[in-house]
Amino acid sequence: MDPVPRTHAQALPQHRDLLTIGELSARSGVAPSALRFYEKLGLIQATRTGGNQRRYERTQLRRVAFIRISAQVGVPLETIKEALASLPANRTPTKADWARLSAGWRSHLDEQIKLLERLRETLTGCIGCGCLSLKSCSLANTDDRLAGKGSGPVILTRQ
Repeated sequence: MDPVPRTHAQALPQHRDLLTIGELSARSGVAPSALRFYEKLGLIQATRTGGNQRRYERTQLRRVAFIRISAQVGVPLETIKEALASLPANRTPTKADWARLSAGWRSHLDEQIKLLERLRETLTGCIGCGCLSLKSCSLANTDDRLAGKGSGPVILTRQ
C-alpha cells in the first residue's frame, strides 16, 4: 500500500512548535532587539511567515541560553559565533559541547577573574575613603600626577 502523501502543512513545523520573537524574548529573558542582533550576527536563526514575521524553533532557546551565559562570563560574541559554527550542522549545543567549548575558554576566564579581583581590591580602598576625588586616586591618578591640575574629578570635569 502506498504511504499517505504528506501535505505542505505536515512537512513544516507546526505553529505551536515555533516561537514569535516576543515569546522567545519572554522565555529566554533576552530583549527582542538583542535577539534581532543575534540573528543578524548569525548566532541564531529564524524562519519567516508569509507576512515576514520571525518564527523561531524551540531549539533556539538553548542557543540563546548558550550565548547569554557565554557573554556573561566575558566571552566575546565573535568567539561565541565561532563556537556555535563549530557544531555539526549548526545544531543546538549539548552539555558535552558546553564542556568542550568552555574548557577552551578557561584561560581567558582565569585572566578575567584576576583582573576583576585586582579591580575589586583597588576599589575597596577608594570607596572606603569616601572622598570621590581623583586627586589621590590610585586608579585614575597613579602617583598623584594630576595634583597640579586642581582638586576633584579633574579627568571627568576638565578637558
